Amino acid sequence: MIRKLLLLLALLAIALAIPIGLSYRRDVHAAQARVSSGSKVINTPCGTIEYADVGTGPAILAIHGAGGGFDQTLELAGDFLVPGYRVIAPSRFGYLRTPLPSDASPMAQGDAHACLLDALNVQKVVVVGGSMGAPSAMQFCLRQPDRCSALILLFPIAYAPRPSGALPLKPSAFAQFLMETTLRSDFVFWAASKVGRDAMIKAILATPPRDFKAASPEEQERVLRLLRNTLPISKRRIGLQNDAAVAIAIPRYDVERIAAPTLVVSAEDDLFGTYKGSRYTAEHIPGARFVGYPTGGHLLVGRGSEVRSELAQFLHQYANSGGIPST
Repeated sequence: MIRKLLLLLALLAIALAIPIGLSYRRDVHAAQARVSSGSKVINTPCGTIEYADVGTGPAILAIHGAGGGFDQTLELAGDFLVPGYRVIAPSRFGYLRTPLPSDASPMAQGDAHACLLDALNVQKVVVVGGSMGAPSAMQFCLRQPDRCSALILLFPIAYAPRPSGALPLKPSAFAQFLMETTLRSDFVFWAASKVGRDAMIKAILATPPRDFKAASPEEQERVLRLLRNTLPISKRRIGLQNDAAVAIAIPRYDVERIAAPTLVVSAEDDLFGTYKGSRYTAEHIPGARFVGYPTGGHLLVGRGSEVRSELAQFLHQYANSGGIPST
């Protein structure tokens, strides 16, 4: 009887494993195919850089956040930017086909952005930095002020003053465990996104599940697409690890020296805690505009149309005034 039961359980496990395996192979192959096309690799004085260059019109240097790459940038550009711009989207240090150098600081990354623009013969750009793309976006505008026509910071990882003796904001123990385990393999990440969707949205995308559930079907699909398209995580792991080390010790930059028109956007319930840093940064960049939402989480879920409108108005204003040059 016991042998029959064990045999039945074994057959059941095999029956379940076959469709799971096929589904995983289909999804990971699609992810591999997605990041294997649509970009180029160029050698620069700052090292090898992968990038995508799409569209025509005024040039935007769009810098992705943690877990990204050129593909994430193009997705978010499609979500938040109106057509009519040339989007230059590098993969940051350690992501996809851009290697991690010995100096992988935001300052070095800002210099690498300039090296890429030099190689493309692009002089001036609007800079858009999302999440962990914000530190190098600010560094580019600080180190290359004549090349930064305008600056947009979306849910930026940025400095905010803390009470004396307060420890840096860190993920919860559960979120840290989930991130550490899911980063170990494409299969683990894929499986976790299937069986623990809300936990992944909360821990990996830093968005409260209640915001996700209250959003429209279109906005929900945007979040799920971004989660799905984090695969292959194996090609982003080194960059993610570097970002984690950088994020916990973001220093205060001399943002008062940023002369470019600036827009900063964040949500109060962003689980990465970007709201305070966003507001502080906007308060100290001369003339910056801050747009804060009470809900939306790190991905500004449910705020897609509002954010598109804000960005369209900001870009249109400076495009009309000549602040955003065509190349």
